[in-house]
Amino acid sequence: MPGIDGIDLCRAIRTNRKDSYTYLIMLTSRSETEFAVEAMNAGADDFIGKPFHPGELEARVRAGKRICELEQLLRQKAIYDALTGIYNRGAIIDILDKAVARQQRDHGGLTLAFADLDHFKQVNDVHGHTAGDIVLREVARRMGQVLRPYDSLGRYGGEELMVVLPGCEANSALEIAERIRKNVCAEPIATDFGAIHASVSIGLAVLSEGMRSTYGDLIQLADRALYVAKNEGRNRVFLAA
Repeated sequence: MPGIDGIDLCRAIRTNRKDSYTYLIMLTSRSETEFAVEAMNAGADDFIGKPFHPGELEARVRAGKRICELEQLLRQKAIYDALTGIYNRGAIIDILDKAVARQQRDHGGLTLAFADLDHFKQVNDVHGHTAGDIVLREVARRMGQVLRPYDSLGRYGGEELMVVLPGCEANSALEIAERIRKNVCAEPIATDFGAIHASVSIGLAVLSEGMRSTYGDLIQLADRALYVAKNEGRNRVFLAA
């Protein structure tokens, strides 16, 4: 390779690729042990000397593929909620934190929607936790149906779901929240234990241009708005002042 050798390439890939793992096989005519050690230290995962046997190379590629698939599975388990398939608490908070930092830099709007399933304890008590799991999973699915491609939905905890709405001021946030609310309660959720009606209360907190805040402040504000929505009768949206 003109201008760069395999070891430098390995180092460059390991330095620049942080979002996902790249499996690297070093294929070279150099066979000395010192070079192999240097290649591994630079980030190579495997080392094959030339001339190589095609069958051996294919086998090593398959092994690398299995490792990459395992890495992807572990990454998914680290950021997605096992029950609902949406972002877990740690991931959605991290997304919110980055969105707040971006808003402070770019001065666009940002809204946090905090949603809570109404009377969810009653669903678990009357129909059982298996039915409750089905309801929670379907509510998350219905919420995701009406979100924009660049919005993020996560499970904050229990039956509390969080939506990060970048580039979104109060009027747009209210429209999206109403779409969420209406889609959730549009029709009962079918379960093995009978049809169950579900609804959500939603609290909104808006971070407008020029405002300074942390993601923790935004969560507290949205949580207080959610409390008002539930206190005023549930199945409604309330925007924090």
